[in-house]
Amino acid sequence: MEITVTPESTPNPQTYMFKINQNIADQNIQFNEAAEAAKSPLATKLFGFPWTEAVYIGEDFVSLTKQEWVDWAILTEPLCGLIKEHIEKKEPVLLGNTAEDDIDENDSEEVKLIKQVINKEIRPQVALDGGDIVFHKYENNIVYIYMQGACSGCPSSSITLKQGIEVRLQNALPEIKEVVAL
Repeated sequence: MEITVTPESTPNPQTYMFKINQNIADQNIQFNEAAEAAKSPLATKLFGFPWTEAVYIGEDFVSLTKQEWVDWAILTEPLCGLIKEHIEKKEPVLLGNTAEDDIDENDSEEVKLIKQVINKEIRPQVALDGGDIVFHKYENNIVYIYMQGACSGCPSSSITLKQGIEVRLQNALPEIKEVVAL
């Protein structure tokens, strides 16, 4: 099967999602700076460009956040080519296990439920726009999460957080007072 990489805009004007017609990773991971990208040869390549702000790798896409001074019209075609070439050469996308939010048997029942709702319902929805939501902790009836990929810095992320994520988690676990993005 020929590999295709298709650029798609996201609700965040500084982030584009590059959809790939095959799975490239078995987990999702955010890189906010070049120093963090050692776990990903592909992210390391993308941070080689001075305008790269962040790289998010999903199962079948890469989201890239750029600095404002450069235009997507100039970047999308070369980035598609770079990502496609990396995959065609069978170079690794991720090295080792980097999953951060697996359900742990030592988690409380509340935390297990929160992680389950996030992983099974919320994450697949935000991934459609090149983003991700990662559980951080549950403390004093407040859920703390990280918004990654296209969700990070997106103008509509506060609406997604309060009217989407918070409402859904409160439906699953009514004692949740609030969901806070870190």
